[in-house]
Amino acid sequence: MVRALPRGLGLRSRLMLLVVFGTGTALVLGATIMLQTVTLSIRHSLDDGARRAADEVTDMIEADRLPDPIPAAGSHHIQVVDPSNRVVVGSSGADRLVAVLEPDELRSAVRGSVLWLDGDRVGLDEPVRAMAEPCRALRWSGEHEDLTVVVVTPAGEIARSTGVLRRVSLVVLPLVLALVGALAWRMITLTLQPVETLRAGAEEITGSRGAGRLPVPRPQDEIHRLALTLNGMLDRLERARLQQRAFVGDAAHELRSPLASIRTQLEVSQRLVERARSAGPGEGDRPTRADGGPPQDDLWEQTVPDLLAETVRLSRLVDDLLLLARADDAGAACLRPEQIDANTLIEQVLHQYDAARVPVTQPTPPDENLVLEADPDALRRILRNLVDNAVRHARTSVTVNAHRRDTGIVIEVRDDGPGIPEQDRPRAFDRFTRFDEARARDEGGSGLGLAIVAELVRLHRGRTTLDDAHPGLLATVHLPDTAPITISPATVEVRVSGDSAQA
Repeated sequence: MVRALPRGLGLRSRLMLLVVFGTGTALVLGATIMLQTVTLSIRHSLDDGARRAADEVTDMIEADRLPDPIPAAGSHHIQVVDPSNRVVVGSSGADRLVAVLEPDELRSAVRGSVLWLDGDRVGLDEPVRAMAEPCRALRWSGEHEDLTVVVVTPAGEIARSTGVLRRVSLVVLPLVLALVGALAWRMITLTLQPVETLRAGAEEITGSRGAGRLPVPRPQDEIHRLALTLNGMLDRLERARLQQRAFVGDAAHELRSPLASIRTQLEVSQRLVERARSAGPGEGDRPTRADGGPPQDDLWEQTVPDLLAETVRLSRLVDDLLLLARADDAGAACLRPEQIDANTLIEQVLHQYDAARVPVTQPTPPDENLVLEADPDALRRILRNLVDNAVRHARTSVTVNAHRRDTGIVIEVRDDGPGIPEQDRPRAFDRFTRFDEARARDEGGSGLGLAIVAELVRLHRGRTTLDDAHPGLLATVHLPDTAPITISPATVEVRVSGDSAQA
């Protein structure tokens, strides 16, 4: 119904039209039902009175004590006619010579019909209703004669009563409709006032001076809940904005460091080479290396390893940022799950740490049948990031264990380093988090290793925890046997780099 209203009108006007139209329809329908009810009530009352008069006359005829003229109560006109439709006797106001009903009408009335007639037949200027009731009279000869009692009742009361109701309705209904419209307009205005307040509050929110909040109305109604929901949405958007701003700032800071190092080394090399050339020694006096090469080649060979290390670090950082960005965008659709054996994968990863700074071992025999459904590259990345982080902070050793628990597989990576204080563990999986800023950057860490672990585990519907190893840190990954991962044909694949990011 609301959609059928003109679209150019505001919500308040459309609600007003809807209320007025609905109220008007209800009032008209109610008035019509009332008129019909009053009409039927008066009609039944008149017919009941005529039927009682006919019964009284019939009783007098059958008792053979019918007077002439017939006593008629009220305004009834009574005739008693014989089978030939001749008037036998009548009331004082009725015609004694001409029957009121025609033969066809009489037969219809005898069968139970109540007839509407013109009042001219009984000398009245209003319509009348006629009914008939058969009876039998005992004649002086001892034989019975079939007679019919005809009762005619003026029906102008029906028209007068309904006319009064119509006139009253024509006056009262518009007044009631106007009153309802005024009240509806006032109520709609009061109801929509909080919406207007929310709109004005939303218009003032620019985002340049914090998140901003919408005013919450006091009544505990739907608009109150809407305001709370919108404020919750603004909180989430503000948190996302702050996280994005922090992420962009941290990423720019991380990218600036290797780029600045590369630029500095290139500028220093360029100046040294230019200074060597400007010295301009003779061809025979130019110093040479052991293999006869020019001195700037010696300088370039010293610079290349540093530039290569910074380039690898920069490439690794870009790969990590790309992995996190695609994971945020595609979710679980970025994974390629398959049935893999966790024991085999752990052996492959640990084999790469044979020459690590501290020994990386699996001291306890692994459980059998550690098969799960997961992305092998993602699981390998999870394990390598945890082991890299443990190796960086361990004092003497790193241990890796895997076993089954309930309906999942648990992988534990333990080191004997300084650990992480309990109050700092909740933010250990945040992006670009460092607890030792200078040392982590010097060792090549970007603060994304544990963040990538948390994101990949979350995509597998698992969870990651950090606990105290007494001494050191215990990182635990809980993965379900079968991860309910949704795979679409057009997935965005995250290529997990072989180089692990440092936490």
